[in-house]
Amino acid sequence: MGETTAQIAQANPQTDYIAIEVHGPGVGSLLMKIDALELKNLRVIRHDAVEVLVNMIPDGLLAGIHLFFPDPWPKKRHHKRRLIQAPFAALAARKLERGGYIHAATDWPEYAEQMDVVLAQEPMLQKADQSKARPITKFERRGIGLGHPVRDLLFLRRQE
Repeated sequence: MGETTAQIAQANPQTDYIAIEVHGPGVGSLLMKIDALELKNLRVIRHDAVEVLVNMIPDGLLAGIHLFFPDPWPKKRHHKRRLIQAPFAALAARKLERGGYIHAATDWPEYAEQMDVVLAQEPMLQKADQSKARPITKFERRGIGLGHPVRDLLFLRRQE
């Protein structure tokens, strides 16, 4: 519903953000937060994130990509719908500037392992040892309440 995105933008007014979301109520909620907080550094695109990256974002433009609690598609037959797969990792890496980052988080251990493997196999990315601070999301609070362990992953676009 945009609360975490708005918090990040508010805490970093010198940095511009693009939020990409297909869920109409989430977009509406974020737009209200942007207005209420008078955020000038956050824009919203209501569309599929992959299509936005392919068609609207030039290669090497983004300083970072946040993927916080993407749909885990927990049933094995639905794993093909997960966002973090090799083609997406390659696409996201191309869109990052050199030294840019992908920060992903999930509360599904099996998906965290898949994300880690897929991102580590992308030649343009390297795993970072440090973590990045971020606000707790609504999905994270729900997962913690259910006893799910939360895992953050940080990968950097290689300099060469």
